[in-house]
Amino acid sequence: MSALFEPFKLKDVSLRNRIAIPPMCQYTAVDGLINDWHRVHLAGLARGGAGLLIVEATAVSPEGRITPGCAGLWNDEQAQAFAPVVASIKAAGAVPGIQIGHAGRKASANVPWEGDDHIGAHLPRVPKAMTLEDIARVREDFVAAAKRARDAGFEWLELHFAHGYLGQSFFSTHSNQRNDAYGGSLDNRSRFLLETLAAVRKVWPEHLPLTARFGVIEYDGRDEETLAESIELAKNFKREGLDMLSVSVGFSTPTADIPWAPAFLAPIAERVRKEADLPVSSAWGIDTPELADRSVGNGQLDLVMVGRAHLADPHWPYHAARKLGIERPSWTLPAPYAHWLERYAVN
Repeated sequence: MSALFEPFKLKDVSLRNRIAIPPMCQYTAVDGLINDWHRVHLAGLARGGAGLLIVEATAVSPEGRITPGCAGLWNDEQAQAFAPVVASIKAAGAVPGIQIGHAGRKASANVPWEGDDHIGAHLPRVPKAMTLEDIARVREDFVAAAKRARDAGFEWLELHFAHGYLGQSFFSTHSNQRNDAYGGSLDNRSRFLLETLAAVRKVWPEHLPLTARFGVIEYDGRDEETLAESIELAKNFKREGLDMLSVSVGFSTPTADIPWAPAFLAPIAERVRKEADLPVSSAWGIDTPELADRSVGNGQLDLVMVGRAHLADPHWPYHAARKLGIERPSWTLPAPYAHWLERYAVN
């Protein structure tokens, strides 16, 4: 069997393979409430055969949305709308996960296909430092969203601490100019992330995975220093109860020189995995079955996040199984598909 199709167990959750679908924003929610688009989209992806499906970045508060079209978990109506989505993901054989986050200084943008720019000149364009009361409130927003995710039936929780959003902004020297207990030193810049993780850990079931997505590198000319600090943070994440880290880029500065290439983050993730002694996943350019299989087989990744390729082909795991020579690849899919594909296969 290929490494990509080996089962994976984390806490009490078992994945049927190492293929995970990462959060991919759809920007079609209304007032944070998901709708038919999400229900059909997510059920279709889950039926494709991946072991894990993580629902798009979901805001913990209205002002924490990236765009007005972002999904939310700041009230019970939103949580109830997720319940049938969770059920459909599980019925398809995938584990239902969700990513919760706060966009911080990158909030209040238009949706990408409507400009991807800041909304309206009437809103302030220069971010202000959060007060201690603001920090405490947002931390509790994460806790409340985690409780709602738990009660909606999600079995995998990811905290969005990457991509220049709020968590990353506290950590990054590009954005954090504070001179109090939340700024300056590595310990201070890590404080918001660790406090939020610890608070969520108290309400998220111990037997279910608690993970985070975090930008461990910026490609800004000080990569070794940033990566060393990120690995130290990852070690502290583990001490606070984190079960896996999804390794990404910080996206904290527009001057970054990112070396875009297939699986370019896999070697970085491998270093985090070894030095922090923490399971890792990653995305970014892992589109082919061979590359995904190799990234797992050589010990770089525990899970492969396959995003864009799933949008192009929701049955990507089936085609990967065929490409990698998995026995009876049709049964990567649900029986109503697998039976007919196998029965009338033309060799």
